[in-house]
Amino acid sequence: MERALSDSDGKGPGILDRLAAGEILVFDGATGTYLQQNGLEPGGSPELLNAERPELIRQMAADYFAAGSDIVLTNSFGGNRFILAKYGAGDRVRELNRKAAENARAACPPGRYVCGSVGPTGEFLEPLGNVTESEMYDALAEQITGLAEGGADAIMVETQLGLEEATMAVRVARENTSLVVMSTMVFDLGPRGYFTMFGVTPEQAVKGLQEAGADVVGTNCGNGIDRMIEIAERMRAVTDGYLVVQSNAGIPAIRGGQIIYPESPEYMAERYRKLAALPINILGGCCGTGPDHVRAMADAVKGVRAHA
Repeated sequence: MERALSDSDGKGPGILDRLAAGEILVFDGATGTYLQQNGLEPGGSPELLNAERPELIRQMAADYFAAGSDIVLTNSFGGNRFILAKYGAGDRVRELNRKAAENARAACPPGRYVCGSVGPTGEFLEPLGNVTESEMYDALAEQITGLAEGGADAIMVETQLGLEEATMAVRVARENTSLVVMSTMVFDLGPRGYFTMFGVTPEQAVKGLQEAGADVVGTNCGNGIDRMIEIAERMRAVTDGYLVVQSNAGIPAIRGGQIIYPESPEYMAERYRKLAALPINILGGCCGTGPDHVRAMADAVKGVRAHA
């Protein structure tokens, strides 16, 4: 499938059309944080809520859209057969991913978008693990086609640590859908700089994900906004393509038995302006961020244009 130059569906400009026009688009905030604040038990499956509490999932999407999100992720991060099997739902992959997209779509205003979230499978390919390439491909295709059937406008292969699985997921999305494909990786700062757990640098991530066919690449999770700026600068130095950053609200700490993320909406918003100026084409939040963070972010980058 050839790389999309435009993703317009005839109902208005698509994500790539708006990025090409120089717009800075805004993603949503955390899914897990929102659901935990609204009844998801520790260790529970967020994906089962797509069928069991669809009104909650629709409300989450509606809250993020109301806060200023141009794009909202589906509640499907762990929606692959390997993870769902641990909850006795390994045979419900297609259904739960379709419902995840349908729930977000039900709350999506005109001119906004739904992006299918595809997280790590939690498995390793042979010989490191027990999963064959064809089994991994089929598992990813099952999830991604379910999201497409539910009405997703794009696929986000997110929170990846190794290029092997990330690039396979990007390829699966390109070969089985006509949707916009994005992918992000998680980097840690060590003595020698930024690397994923599997040793991938930000520069290598950009190259590998783009070569696999991703329309938008970048980073999410694992870091607060200041480190995300450093990672983003390294990525921007090696590409003029579209980049996305979804930052945690800092590094969490436990206070009074509660997990607290320290970065306020105001603190992050000021730094999101720096990211927009790089430019980072799509900005969003990850763990610890909520509608208030998105609202502050959207206000901060409103009117900022990406350099031609």
